[in-house]
Amino acid sequence: MAERIRNIGIVAHIDSGKTTITERMLKVCGKIHKLGEVHDGEATMDFMKEEKERGITIGSAATYFEWDRHEFNLIDTPGHVDFTAEVERSCRVLDGAILAIDSVAGAQAQSETVNRQLNKYGVPRLAFINKMDRVGADFEKAVESLKKNLGLAVAPIQVPVGEGQDFRGLVDLVAMEQVSFPEDSDDPAEFERGPVEPEVLELAETMRMNLLDVLSLHCDELTEVLLEGEEPDAELVRKALREMTIEGAIVPVLLGSALHNRGVPALLDASVDYLPNPLDKGAVEGFAPSGEESIAFAPQAEEPLGALVFKTVHYSTGDLTFIRVFSGTLHAGKAAFNSRLRKHERVGQIYRIHAGSRESIECAVAGQIVACVGLKKSATGDTLCAKDNQITYGSTTFANPVISMAVEPSTNADRDRLGEVLGIISREDPTFRVNTDEETGQTIMSGMGELHLEVVVHRLRDDFRLQVITGKPRVSYRQTLNRGVTINSRHVKQTGGSGQFAVAEIEFEPIEGEEFEFEDKIKGGAITAEFLKSVRKGIEDYCISGGKRAAKIQGLRATVVDGKMHDVDSSQLAFYACGVKAVRAAEEQCGLTLLEPVMRVVVTTPDDYLGAVIGDLNSRAGVIIQIGDEGQDKQVTARVPLRNLPAYATGLRSITSGRGDYSMEPDGYQVVPEDVANEIGGEES
Repeated sequence: MAERIRNIGIVAHIDSGKTTITERMLKVCGKIHKLGEVHDGEATMDFMKEEKERGITIGSAATYFEWDRHEFNLIDTPGHVDFTAEVERSCRVLDGAILAIDSVAGAQAQSETVNRQLNKYGVPRLAFINKMDRVGADFEKAVESLKKNLGLAVAPIQVPVGEGQDFRGLVDLVAMEQVSFPEDSDDPAEFERGPVEPEVLELAETMRMNLLDVLSLHCDELTEVLLEGEEPDAELVRKALREMTIEGAIVPVLLGSALHNRGVPALLDASVDYLPNPLDKGAVEGFAPSGEESIAFAPQAEEPLGALVFKTVHYSTGDLTFIRVFSGTLHAGKAAFNSRLRKHERVGQIYRIHAGSRESIECAVAGQIVACVGLKKSATGDTLCAKDNQITYGSTTFANPVISMAVEPSTNADRDRLGEVLGIISREDPTFRVNTDEETGQTIMSGMGELHLEVVVHRLRDDFRLQVITGKPRVSYRQTLNRGVTINSRHVKQTGGSGQFAVAEIEFEPIEGEEFEFEDKIKGGAITAEFLKSVRKGIEDYCISGGKRAAKIQGLRATVVDGKMHDVDSSQLAFYACGVKAVRAAEEQCGLTLLEPVMRVVVTTPDDYLGAVIGDLNSRAGVIIQIGDEGQDKQVTARVPLRNLPAYATGLRSITSGRGDYSMEPDGYQVVPEDVANEIGGEES
């Protein structure tokens, strides 16, 4: 059973044709009877409303089908960088992958990202040069980009017969036959195998010899055949190709045009021939409950259960949880032990998934990818196992969000519901984060890009019927005293009965950093320790409130040097008010300097875009600290005011054609330029 399973994913840069390839596979295999086109919003695998409207894949979609007596579990992943987490979590459960490449553009920015993700999880892959019938298609250039941009040891096993509008077939270098496509039909079943045309024969023979030379380095049996001057048969070549592909030593390269059904059957055959089954992948290593000892169960149905939760999708009827079973058997209607929660969860119904539809099954065995309902607490990265044979596969790590947006309900009545819905979305999507800004009180949602957050907002409105107002989060400005000053603060009131009496002489001075320091230089017990705490509390609270500008005051040292108290009228409340009056007086006498948060931004970019990156950082009032080398790329480090960094991720992608990457972290505060401070002062008032 397991040797006939192929768990594969299709990954690529956006608009390389991943979903179209999947659609054609489903049609060829008889899983669907009517083709749906991405550009028409009718693709089977793009079943979400947002996907249909935008013509892009947003969430990874699973399906299953049969080809040549093999069971395929296929995941179609997004190509847009904002949804790269979908690729990340899919890679953990794949045995093999198809890397789709545009024949004109070659390996692009997101191709590099998904290739790194495949490398991270050791996923063997095939490369498929798609859109060979496009004007400007260049197979040789596309293959070269796989070597140069991705660093792959590629092994073309097909060469094109014609390119662009002249694309009419391909040569199978393993069988050394030509596959010709009819000009007047897009039926993938209508192709002819025959001898190689004379005009491509020389190239095909050269490419085949190159292929055999590479394979012979790893296959002794093939080497012996070649040394004896014999021609190896196709089965021996396939065997060597399979072994090297599974080892990750080479990446076989195929070609075609998915839109016109050309080359798709051969791609399916290659997936059977060269990509691994669960047995080839072997036992997936996990850890015992102690977290120290590594253990692994063989990918057999009779072994103890070991299954990984890799995705959850919310439905009004309950969450749908996607699971890869690495070992053992998962039964519907029975409990499974969640090793993170340390408790059992009942598995309701188990389904085979085909895009937006489901097929109920009684159990899932080692090697299968399924979905189930009934798991109420299990989340992405959790492990399901047997309590008496526990294993955990560890959580999945995701990139940190790079952009934030403030969100609030249009009515106060929806405030609690908004929090509940945002919690649901963050459980579905590990790269979506929600927090409350303690200083501004705003609800801030963060994600991987503007498109990512835009999709979330549309889901709030369309899927959850929740009307919200969005905007940029306010920048948390700070203030500090312009100079030092000594304040004699008095809070004395006498209105009959117990009065209020508190006197304190306090020295205020600005200090480096973001801290507040409080010192006591009182002599002779002029103010007790209890009342000094109240003075400190009054000063701290006023600093947090931010005074007239409502921007937190920081970098301040307050030293109490003298004071007076009354045996009857002094109280904690009186000395609290004395502290508030003191710092307010210091603000009025010395004035406050407005400070703004600064980010340390590190940008990695190809050398060709270095000038544009530096120019853009300068336009954002950034200060370049360092320019260095990062492999073949350049790395620019700069300090940039946070107020100038909204939508930086999108801007950087634009000026670097999607090839630039960056990280940022807080790097303290700096004085706000006077003209900007005046504008902010006007806004605050």
